[in-house]
Amino acid sequence: MTQPRPRPKVMTLTDAAAERVRQVIARSEKPVAGLRIGVKNGGCAGMEYTMEFAEEAGKFDEVVEDKGVKVLIDPKAILYLLGTEMDFKADKFAAQFVFNNPNQTSACGCGESVAITPVRPETAGASA
Repeated sequence: MTQPRPRPKVMTLTDAAAERVRQVIARSEKPVAGLRIGVKNGGCAGMEYTMEFAEEAGKFDEVVEDKGVKVLIDPKAILYLLGTEMDFKADKFAAQFVFNNPNQTSACGCGESVAITPVRPETAGASA
């Protein structure tokens, strides 16, 4: 009997991102099940990443647990985020989450929006 192939991870977190998510969740005034990440249309490049506290996982959310942190992926964003690494960068002038997304094809000059090509479902999880 053939074993089903393992599902690819939608997203991974760097140590810095996991630590920052823990800090942000710890400061929440309400109970938080995780950080929900998605994408929406907007900005000059066409799409923007979204992040919000989630009090509970949605019925179709993809639950990613990495480095002790729970991230909930909006089901409409899964094919846009497949294979993405979330990082957190801080320097003298700014601190922000950074998405190293293999599906991103370009970004605007201001850094607020991106162009992302979704993974085709028939190639999702195919071995490289």
